[in-house]
Amino acid sequence: MVQQQPARSAALDNLFHALADPTRRAMLQSLAGGQRNIGELAAPHRMSFAAASKHVRVLEAAGLVKRKIEGRAHLCRIDPSILRMAEKWIGDRRAAWEHHLDRLGEFLAEQEAETRRAEPKRRKP
Repeated sequence: MVQQQPARSAALDNLFHALADPTRRAMLQSLAGGQRNIGELAAPHRMSFAAASKHVRVLEAAGLVKRKIEGRAHLCRIDPSILRMAEKWIGDRRAAWEHHLDRLGEFLAEQEAETRRAEPKRRKP
């Protein structure tokens, strides 16, 4: 199994934790359309500023969101760079599973061929 560096592993853990919550995924979807303030992110979920701010802090900790404070406004924008790390991790897992599945397919084909060779030939009447 591939060993990961502790910092990279923690970053992936934070990323997947942040993406595990449907409210945070919806907030990211909203931010994909452009910068939003926390009130705008909170509105579709009927939650308080404080609750929305907690979600944004999780997204910030994961590296998915950058927050800028202008006066009383907390402006958020998406930062997709961390997703490249997740994409690579998923791609590596996919390549490994495809390799395993290819080997399984080859093994099953060999087993089927051996079974056919071992079957007694039927005589035609």
